[in-house]
Amino acid sequence: MPRGPRERTTRAPPTEGDTLTSLGTNITSTDDPTMTDATPAVVLDHSETGAPDIEAEELAARAPVLPTSPLFADLGVRPETVQALAGHGITRTFAIQELTLPLALVGHDLIGQARTGTGKTLGFGVPILQRVTGPDEGADGVPQALVVVPTRELCVQVARDIAAAGELRSVRTLAIYGGRAYEPQVQALRNGVEIVVGTPGRLLDLAQQGHLILGKVSILVLDEADEMLDLGFLPDIERVLAMVPEKRQTMLFSATMPGPIVSLARRFMRQPTHIRAESPDENRTVPEVDQFVYRAHAMDKIEMLARILQAEARGLTMVFCRTKRTAQKVADDLADRGFAAAAVHGDLGQGAREQALRAFRNGKVDVLVATDVAARGIDVEAVTHVINYQCPEDEKTYLHRIGRTGRAGASGTAIAFVDWDDIPRWHLINTALDLDLADPQETYSTSPHLYEDLGIPAGVTGRLPRARRTREGLDAETVEDLGETGRARRQPGHSGGSVQRGGQSHERRRTGADEPSAPDRPAGQGRARRRTRSGGAANAAAPSGGAPAGASSTQSATPGGTPRRRRRRRGGDGLGSAAT
Repeated sequence: MPRGPRERTTRAPPTEGDTLTSLGTNITSTDDPTMTDATPAVVLDHSETGAPDIEAEELAARAPVLPTSPLFADLGVRPETVQALAGHGITRTFAIQELTLPLALVGHDLIGQARTGTGKTLGFGVPILQRVTGPDEGADGVPQALVVVPTRELCVQVARDIAAAGELRSVRTLAIYGGRAYEPQVQALRNGVEIVVGTPGRLLDLAQQGHLILGKVSILVLDEADEMLDLGFLPDIERVLAMVPEKRQTMLFSATMPGPIVSLARRFMRQPTHIRAESPDENRTVPEVDQFVYRAHAMDKIEMLARILQAEARGLTMVFCRTKRTAQKVADDLADRGFAAAAVHGDLGQGAREQALRAFRNGKVDVLVATDVAARGIDVEAVTHVINYQCPEDEKTYLHRIGRTGRAGASGTAIAFVDWDDIPRWHLINTALDLDLADPQETYSTSPHLYEDLGIPAGVTGRLPRARRTREGLDAETVEDLGETGRARRQPGHSGGSVQRGGQSHERRRTGADEPSAPDRPAGQGRARRRTRSGGAANAAAPSGGAPAGASSTQSATPGGTPRRRRRRRGGDGLGSAAT
């Protein structure tokens, strides 16, 4: 049964085995005995045997930062960290930070649960910076803290946030993830780092090769643990946990807490305190996000999208698709209509994905079309609109998508296109989240209510006027050479282009390095073949003088006198004397 709030007494920071009670949202320090009666009580269940049951958790705190929220300095955070955060305009804590920092700063294991976009990163980033020491403080360059994340984009985001919070110290942070060359990451580890943020696969590779030493890790964080479960990383996580010392501080952060994650916490955490900085309904959406759902026809979606992107007060926009092909096609169609759009999906190499994300963050493109690979980890300010071009698979996917807007207390707009075939799926999502949007209105690009709901000016068309095409575009952002090898990738912005591997296209490999391209060859002439069956060079050029190809092929023979076998060509009258 849920434990009710007990009377709070003034005392020192808790020790293992204590039961924490009633922390108010306006606490200014862990030892402050004052608490207003109007402040809702928060129960933190400190389990003696492992992670507590989800049903036993009580109401905690709301997400937006309040004027009465404690300052980071009041919670005993290092002055250098406080100053660095203040330089980025962050002085007061969000609810999840207010509740986790007093425990995390003194080394307790904890489970932090809050909706996406409510500040979980600093909830564990600040305690990490509190514990680790830099080179000028006696560190030997062996990693002291490890953060495991499910996706590459989230890895980059978390590493950047931690580095920004510790920029006034000499603490080194390294992001380790797949899609990049091994050598720079190995060299950075040899040079020494204090904090490692990585994805499970690359972390295991480097650890097994002996480049990543985990024997001195004193603080371990699992971020977005439910996403790692969905992606099948749970066995890899267990292998990573087996490599770090048993005597450590472990923190687990997640938006939801499915059963396998609770079981994982019970096995690998020591008496964790479960903190939920939201209501018991873990499926609630951010209240600052206005949600609109339209029943749209598949052939009219791109036209609707183009007009929505011309709405008044629209800032950066993310468009989510279910498939990689659809994401690339939508991005290409928007680019043809004059919008500064870029795509992020699994068919792109890591360099192209990071190029698109940098261009989006820098404002060179204002529309990012992505699959769910980017739903976690993209934390970009001023994202005002999130558009579900295709209906999400389930309510969790929907929450994670629309969590890209309305972050950190800001307002936003979430729009979903639901096709006729997706109505049953949407009914399940609506029921699970209690959205009161069970019957989406049939909507087309010319429907008056679409213009009224989203503030679209009258008279707009499906193409962006040239006078409004002020963004630099994706090509203005350089592609970083990541040393990618062995991975096929599609050139960004060209859905029909040739797939490249290692910087050389398949088309080029087929034609050969020294041969003319297709436009340089006479019409109807096949390309020359470079080898014969015996391995020698063959003079397989097309016959001149208009002689039939078949005549020359019957007269040509190998050095042994045996006629070459003719090869049937797809083009019909091409060169027939090529060796197979």
